[in-house]
Amino acid sequence: MRFLLRPGWIALTLAVAAFAFACYYLLAPWQFHRGDERSGDNAALTRAVATAPVPRTELVAPGEAPGADVAWRQVVVTGTYRPEGQVLVRLRSIEGHPASEVMTPLVTTTGETVLVDRGYVRTDGQGTLPPIPAPPGGTVTVTGYQRLDEGAPTRPAVVADGQRQVYSADAATVAAAGGVPTSPGYVQVLPGQPGVLTSVPLPPPDPNPSYSYAWQWLIFGLMAIGAWIYFARLEYRREHGLEPRPRDRQDPRDAADGTPWDAQPHPADEKLADRYGRR
Repeated sequence: MRFLLRPGWIALTLAVAAFAFACYYLLAPWQFHRGDERSGDNAALTRAVATAPVPRTELVAPGEAPGADVAWRQVVVTGTYRPEGQVLVRLRSIEGHPASEVMTPLVTTTGETVLVDRGYVRTDGQGTLPPIPAPPGGTVTVTGYQRLDEGAPTRPAVVADGQRQVYSADAATVAAAGGVPTSPGYVQVLPGQPGVLTSVPLPPPDPNPSYSYAWQWLIFGLMAIGAWIYFARLEYRREHGLEPRPRDRQDPRDAADGTPWDAQPHPADEKLADRYGRR
């Protein structure tokens, strides 16, 4: 097995080992983890449709961030809208079309300020926002899905078409742009609720191909190891004379006496030799 110490074989062995390690300890676990996350999201969506609405305070403590276990749960909030803190989340894609979501703070009867996603509006052909109706005054009760913050965006807030706009549905980001502090997370209202525009629909369940991708990476790693074993065995047999080298194999077109086919005389060459070469 000394051939394994040759530079070419050392490089091949290291490459196969690195690829197999990446498949089994990086790529496949990453896809399994993504699959678990997507399965959890699908289960949360199922619960959101099947579970009856409850007061938000039963699921989320005042001022606390909602946990992943309550994401998409239907909650009820009672309070008063504060339109002066309204902010738009721009560059959204809803049902395959660009849109902006309208986020408005709502002060609850318990004194907590909760961010409410009132739905979305679409821009016209020139990219201009249409007039956005103001939320109703006075005390209202809205029902919606409890959502988690998406995280702070990398781009700063802007003012366009007379509206303050941000790039992420994140309570802290919206509060900084609108000037009204709110609790973490937000409530995405259902159709027919007070102040709703066009309600953001539930996303379809994720087909979740991550588990298939994970098994593919495991198979790729196994194939790489199997190919290395095959070629190592082939080289071992050649080194010990158990496998003829390609140059030692006989071509089926060779003559019975072993003369290579390309060295055999051709009838046309014989005629030319008789005519010119043997005068």
